[in-house]
Amino acid sequence: MRKLLFIIILALLAGLVRAAEPPPTATFEKRGSFSTRNPIDAAVLSALKRKNIKPAARCSDAVFFRRVHLDLLGMLPEPQQILAFLENRRGNKRAKLIDELLLRDEFAEYQALKWCDLLRVKAEFPINLWPNAVQAYYRWIRDSIRDNRPYDEFARALLTSSGSNFRVAPVNFLRAVQSRSPSGLAQATALTLMGSRIEQWPEDRRKGMEVFFSRVTYKRTAEWKEEIVTLSPAPAGPLVAMFPDGTVARIAPDEDPRKIFAQWLIRPSNEWFTKNVVNRVWCWLVGRGVIHQPDDIREGNPPSNPKLLAVLEKELVSSGYDLRSLYRKILNSSTYQQSPVPRSDHREAEALFAHYIVRPLGAEVLIDALCQITGSTEKYMSAIPEPFTNIPEEQRSVALSDGSISSPFLEMFGRPARDTGLQSERNQNPTEAQRLHMLNSSDVQRRIEQSPRLGALLARSRRDPKKVVENLYLIILSRLPTARELDVIRKYAGRSGPGTRAAAADLVWALLNTKEFLYRH
Repeated sequence: MRKLLFIIILALLAGLVRAAEPPPTATFEKRGSFSTRNPIDAAVLSALKRKNIKPAARCSDAVFFRRVHLDLLGMLPEPQQILAFLENRRGNKRAKLIDELLLRDEFAEYQALKWCDLLRVKAEFPINLWPNAVQAYYRWIRDSIRDNRPYDEFARALLTSSGSNFRVAPVNFLRAVQSRSPSGLAQATALTLMGSRIEQWPEDRRKGMEVFFSRVTYKRTAEWKEEIVTLSPAPAGPLVAMFPDGTVARIAPDEDPRKIFAQWLIRPSNEWFTKNVVNRVWCWLVGRGVIHQPDDIREGNPPSNPKLLAVLEKELVSSGYDLRSLYRKILNSSTYQQSPVPRSDHREAEALFAHYIVRPLGAEVLIDALCQITGSTEKYMSAIPEPFTNIPEEQRSVALSDGSISSPFLEMFGRPARDTGLQSERNQNPTEAQRLHMLNSSDVQRRIEQSPRLGALLARSRRDPKKVVENLYLIILSRLPTARELDVIRKYAGRSGPGTRAAAADLVWALLNTKEFLYRH
C-alpha cells in the first residue's frame, strides 16, 4: 500500500497528471511566447488567432531532447547525452541535434516500422508474404529511408515493379494484400498512397481504378514460396480506365496500366499524392493529422487548417519529394517545439495544434524503453519457422521486420496486426490490463529486481543517494528531479536512504508508472 501511495504521489509530481493544483509547468516549458520560425508557424498562428486561442509556450530543453529522440529514433536518450545538451548554451543546438538524429541508423529503423505498418509487411495469414519476401521488403523500405530515396521514386517503385518477390523487393506491395485481385490492389493503393478509402467512392470511379491493376498476375517458380509479379498477356484492344479525379484513360495494349496510373499519381500538381504523405508525417510527429484520420481523406472530412496543409505540400514538392527535408522543417518549427501544457481550454485547441499533443508510447517503443532502462531483453513468439525468428538479444522491437513476430507485451499494448494498413489497427487507447501490468506484473518486477543496469548504478553511487536519484530520473524521465520530488523520495526512503537496492527499485517502479514516462510529451 505504501509503495502504491509513493507511485501516486510521484505521478502527480510529474506534472502531466491532473491534480488539484496546477502542474509544475517549469519542468516542461520555457518562458516566452510563441514565435514564428517558418511558414508552418505562420499558418498555425493565423488559425489560432482567428479562434482567439493562445498557443503554448516553448518546451524546455529536457522535454525537447526526450521528445525528438522518441519521435525520430523511437528510443530514450542516455543521461550523458541529456546533460551535455542541457549544458550547451548555443542558440542553434536544437537544429543541430535534429540534423544529427535524421542521419542515424535508428531513424531509418523507426520510420521503417511506421511504413511497414502501412504496407502490411507480414509473413503469415492473412497477408502471407512469407519470410524471405518479408526480409527483402523490409530491407528495401529501411534502406530507402536511410538513403533518403525521393518519395515519388519510392511510390513509383511500389506501383510499377515487376519480378521475383525475393529479389525485386517493392513488388511485394502488390502481394501484401488480403485479396490479390484488381479490387484488392486498387483498395490498397488508394489507402496507402492516397489516404482514401475506395469503398466510399462512386462505383464508376472505383471500377475505373481497378482497371489499372487488371493485368497484374502472379507466377510460381521452383523455389519455395517465390513468385514472379508481372503483367498478363496484352488484351486484344485498349483498356478503358478512370482516374480518381474522374478523368477517363484509354490504355493501349502495349502499355503497362500501372505505369499510366503512377504517372498520373506522382505529378507535383496532384494533391491526392502529396496531401496524403505530408498529412501522415505531420500526424507521426505532432500526434494528429491536419486531416483527421490520416487514412480517411475525403471531401466530407476537411483539414482543420487548409493553409497549413498547403504549406506542407509546397515544402515537399519544392524539395523534390525529400521527406527528410519535410521532417526537418516540421521539427524546427515552434509548433512542434511547443510545451505539452496547454494555455487554452478551447475545444479546437488540439485540432489547431495549440500545444504538443500528449499521447502514449507505442508498444514497441515502450518495451524497448523498459529493456534499455533495466538492461533486460524481450522474448518473441511466432508461427514462422527458424531461422527467421532467431532475433538477436540486442535488437530493438522497433526493428522487427515481420508483423507476424510478436510478444505478449506487444499484443497487450496495442501493436497492430498489419492486416489492413489502417492507422486504427494500432490501438493507442490505454487499458486496465496495461495499467495493471505496469503496476504489479511479475515481468516488470523481474526486470527491475534483476536489472544489471540498476546494480551497476548503485555500485557506482551507493555513497551518494542524491546521485542515484538523479541518474534514475535521467535514465527514465530524461530530466533531473525537482526539489519537491527529491523531498518526497527522501521521506519515503527514510533512514536507509534511496541508495539501497530496495528503495531504488521502488523508485524505478514508481517512475515507470508515471504518465511522464508512459507518454510522449
